[in-house]
Amino acid sequence: MNFAFSEDQERLRASARSFLADCSSTKQVRQAMETERGYDPEVWRRIGAELGWPAVIVPEEYGGLGLSYLELVVLMEEMGRALLCAPFLSSVCLAGNALLAGGTEEQKQTYLPTIASGERVAALAFTEPNGRWDASAITAVARRAGGDFVLRGVKTFVVDGHGADVLVVAVRREGTRAEEGVSLFVFPADTPGIERRPLPTLDQTRRQAEVALRDVRVPASALMGGDGQGWRALCRTLDLAAVAISAEQVGGAERCLDMSVEYAKQRVQFGRPIGSFQAIKHKCADMLLRVESARSASYYAGWAAAEGSDELPVAASLAKAYCSDAYFRCAAESIQIHGGVGFTWEYDVHLYFKRAKSSETLLGDAGHHRELVAQRIGL
Repeated sequence: MNFAFSEDQERLRASARSFLADCSSTKQVRQAMETERGYDPEVWRRIGAELGWPAVIVPEEYGGLGLSYLELVVLMEEMGRALLCAPFLSSVCLAGNALLAGGTEEQKQTYLPTIASGERVAALAFTEPNGRWDASAITAVARRAGGDFVLRGVKTFVVDGHGADVLVVAVRREGTRAEEGVSLFVFPADTPGIERRPLPTLDQTRRQAEVALRDVRVPASALMGGDGQGWRALCRTLDLAAVAISAEQVGGAERCLDMSVEYAKQRVQFGRPIGSFQAIKHKCADMLLRVESARSASYYAGWAAAEGSDELPVAASLAKAYCSDAYFRCAAESIQIHGGVGFTWEYDVHLYFKRAKSSETLLGDAGHHRELVAQRIGL
């Protein structure tokens, strides 16, 4: 196992950091989060058409670049540093991975090329008002209606669900429980019976929505895989998404550390920069330890995903649990180091604090993933 990135991967990191410095400054982030979609469509067009980021993990036969999950980890880390407002996580890491894991050949040929180019945004509608991330949380149902299916239920906390062009929806057969009977469907978001509304959330840099299924009639060709056989693909999708978001959390935590160190060097109190005080030094040292430990966990999970290792489920949950804690603690400490101004709108620290809290709960919080680790190693 080699934890060093290749020259090509380091060049990808450098180009991503340069692009995001120009197109995802904090001023641009603040402008994007005020818009209806929550991101700048022109920046997203450039990300897809010029940079090809949405195509990174999509195989070449579906219009992608066919690269590995390590390249995705590099990109997600840089996006987290820049607090990028874009539907990358939703379209590529959630819905795109669901199609790769459980879609039919026809569905992959239909949807993946336009997802890879960024022309269409896709979203995964999984969680419901109960807020849980296990199979038993799925209560939306699908019933047969001749040669079609009719879907009914309410999905919430759907990342970028309000503006998505394509929906991947998790439902179950009536009368089934837990992992039994879970199915995935993919269909256009403008299908009759779909009602969507954006949710007022803490973190406006990543929009979430409620998606109501009001007797949505879809053809049998919308079913991904076998009827009632969707949980395995969904579980793999959530593991891969956890790896992606852990890398994003590492980038955000590192940026919190950088902002804290910079401020501690500039802010003078009692005639000295506050960075010279032992208490501030200790906070920064603890943040550095958390960032580097989180990076190790994230990179290991990325390696497991890239290699198709059997360790992926455990490594993904370990990374998500540790990186969630690390990012939130670093964001909280950064606010403390900034003092009273850390809570003000003018400073950027609160944006990272809100993203840290949102990312902590997305895909399940640290407690949920520690429980998954215990289950997956047989405890």
